[in-house]
Amino acid sequence: MAGRVVHFEVPFDDGDRARSFYARAFDWQIVEMPEMGYTMVTTGPSGDTGPTESAFINGGMLSRTDAATRGPVLAVDVDSIDATLSRIGELGGATVVGRTPVGDMGFAAYFTDPEGNVMGLWETAA
Repeated sequence: MAGRVVHFEVPFDDGDRARSFYARAFDWQIVEMPEMGYTMVTTGPSGDTGPTESAFINGGMLSRTDAATRGPVLAVDVDSIDATLSRIGELGGATVVGRTPVGDMGFAAYFTDPEGNVMGLWETAA
């Protein structure tokens, strides 16, 4: 359902240090995806299509040099990234990174809100 927070991203300077910290601090499952320059993070019980229980989301980690922002980002599910970015522009926000494919899973984009916060968008592939 559109409008829900569905993903988070944590940028890092030292990937091994960050992965170790979050795995040990919270028992998160960490899976490196070197071909994508990304680390998948599972924060609770999950299946092939995502969380199997309510009240949590999964996310990822990536090098701060590849991230859209220096701090953590929340991603919101939308039906159409292009339409949402247009609406965000009308409301005083701005596109940081436009609609970008993420493997065959879907598409991501990043925007700033009128307060300067960077947030993400997620559109699931059809």
